[in-house]
Amino acid sequence: MKTIGIIGAGEVGSHLARAAIANGYQVVIANSRGPQTLSGLVAALGPSARAATAAEAAKAGDVVVVAVPLRLVNDMPTDQLAGKVVIDTNNYMPWRDGNYAIVDLGEKTEHELRQEQLPSSKVVKAFTHIQAPRILTWGRPVGSANRLALSASSDFPEAVEIVARLYEQFGFDTVDNSPLKESWRTRPGQPAWKRSAQTRSELEANLAAARRIVAG
Repeated sequence: MKTIGIIGAGEVGSHLARAAIANGYQVVIANSRGPQTLSGLVAALGPSARAATAAEAAKAGDVVVVAVPLRLVNDMPTDQLAGKVVIDTNNYMPWRDGNYAIVDLGEKTEHELRQEQLPSSKVVKAFTHIQAPRILTWGRPVGSANRLALSASSDFPEAVEIVARLYEQFGFDTVDNSPLKESWRTRPGQPAWKRSAQTRSELEANLAAARRIVAG
């Protein structure tokens, strides 16, 4: 794994790009407005980054981060993402996204919907309960006292392994919160989301304490 494609150049995408480059990766980053609008960010990221379209970033990445909200009508480059691990950093936020009845009723999680939209990819929910700038500052070496942990949820163990490798490199432990149908446990408002600084044992306890709220 040498190149990480990133679709979404906002706060989450740009901070993940910085963390990836700091750990020796090449980054190909895209936004919805076109690569010409990313010249300032790419200049700040340095020679290990380049701007591209979403399809180009998806094709270039050995692993691809999707750092944009889910849309009910798929807007991701499905063909270019086929066969790849897709790290979905999205949190469903009705005030921003609108209400998705299938999610509100508890029938599917937003990440199960992303997996359905990308049937040939291996979707994993990650980096969703930490503020993006802290990815660069809260990491600690293995064995450090009170080292923090982050969760990963997927229907594919190999996708969780990829995320665990990144977490390790960025300075975090991993708690596996699979499969995707359990990914609601780190949704906004749940204990694991409210408390972003959590050791492994604290995160495990907060995941267990989650209570599903279903629209009625």
